[in-house]
Amino acid sequence: MSAFAEALEGGAPRTLIIDIETAPNVVYTWGLREQNVALNQIVEPGRTICWAAKWYADPEVIFRSEHHDGRDDMIAEAWRLIDAADIVVGYNHRAFDLKHLNAEFVREGYGPPAPHLDVDLLTVARRRFRFPSNKLDWVARELGVGHKVTHSGFDLWRGCLAGDTEAWATMRRYNEHDVVLTEQVYDQLRGWVPNHPPVTLWRDGYTADECRACGAGNLEPYGYRYTATRRYPLFRCGGCGAHTTGKKADR
Repeated sequence: MSAFAEALEGGAPRTLIIDIETAPNVVYTWGLREQNVALNQIVEPGRTICWAAKWYADPEVIFRSEHHDGRDDMIAEAWRLIDAADIVVGYNHRAFDLKHLNAEFVREGYGPPAPHLDVDLLTVARRRFRFPSNKLDWVARELGVGHKVTHSGFDLWRGCLAGDTEAWATMRRYNEHDVVLTEQVYDQLRGWVPNHPPVTLWRDGYTADECRACGAGNLEPYGYRYTATRRYPLFRCGGCGAHTTGKKADR
């Protein structure tokens, strides 16, 4: 049985990690800087051209693109996965990936996917740290988990839009690796996520010594947490390092 199957059998949430790639807007302009593009200057609006996703702890990476699968299948499968997810993890996915996908869904007549909880790692990086850069590539390097796939830059997108097979092979590798890298960054930052969704909600009969952030059963007493009027027992997870505050004040 895979780690993913074991996690689900044990009552873990279905956690989806996702990343999309988009085509640029094609527009008419008279200059290169400080342009105010009117609606009638848009030749072709941007769109989602591919996405990659994986279920947390499942080794399989799922990929769909308009080139390999057609737009209908690409959009339908993205909707199905998000609809099935309990938690969605990404890097700036709340402001970028999910909004682009929602635009695709509503254009194609889909209703909204079922509600889910979000863990946006870019938000975590901005809120908790001061790295020289908050880009995924830099944060991954800082954490020692790897780096993004290098490519030719905008020429890669030009090649994909022209239907170049080699360009699409590189785009697929780039997109899929971003999802794997995001999962690795998530593993490193999980204990730092403010108000991480309590994964123990999906587990029947969980005990008080299980971490709400990662589900590990090795919480250890770690002093107290103080408010303006109360003192609460504080616990620290020996796995992800997250802190959990006891529910009952003892003073």
